[in-house]
Amino acid sequence: MKASEKQRDQKLEEYLSQEAWIIEGVYRAWIEPSLSAADKIVVLKPPLSLQETRIWKRYEDRASGTDKSGKRETLEDIRNLLEWNTKYNLEKLPHFIKNCEYKDKFFTVTNNLDII
Repeated sequence: MKASEKQRDQKLEEYLSQEAWIIEGVYRAWIEPSLSAADKIVVLKPPLSLQETRIWKRYEDRASGTDKSGKRETLEDIRNLLEWNTKYNLEKLPHFIKNCEYKDKFFTVTNNLDII
């Protein structure tokens, strides 16, 4: 069950009040306070093919029961996720990167070597 907007915003404020924190996820307007407060913004950009491979692997693990989350996904769920993921990578993420006022805080990671 999703939290209400009020609960979500309160939780974000709670995290941001700590001395150190990490928030992960896709960009949504409501996370703007975290972008403003962040010292660094790590933008993960692994190849789309790698992301799709991982989505299929997770589906296979869940379908076979080797994934311990107990979650189940249908092929329709996977199709929708793959479509969403493609749109996010080709449209939404580039738009965010282009228009974000905190570009000076960005650190982009495309592969493991970028972290070293």
